[in-house]
Amino acid sequence: MDYPNCIQCDSQLTYHDGAQLVCPECGHEWLETTTTDVDDGFMVKDAHGTVLNDGDTVVLIKDLKVKGSTQVIKQGTKVKNIRLQDGDHNIACKIDGSGMNLKSEFVKKS
Repeated sequence: MDYPNCIQCDSQLTYHDGAQLVCPECGHEWLETTTTDVDDGFMVKDAHGTVLNDGDTVVLIKDLKVKGSTQVIKQGTKVKNIRLQDGDHNIACKIDGSGMNLKSEFVKKS
């Protein structure tokens, strides 16, 4: 029988142990129902390939000009409590009290 890959390290060597699945490589144990609940097809990654989640804190990796303004948001600016959304600008956040949308390719997870 084929078991799903480990949800932590992606190992193919998982096995069934009672009501849960086990990964012999990293030792992670999880319920079999968890694997179907986790994959909803929507995933946002930062500039380095790290998966982002709602509520994460990110740091800008380059200076960004704000459209319709002369304002520039500097590299190294920390953005807390992000929200992920569908679309080209897939991060919704507040910077200096103003709501903004960012592209994930210009941030790294902090």
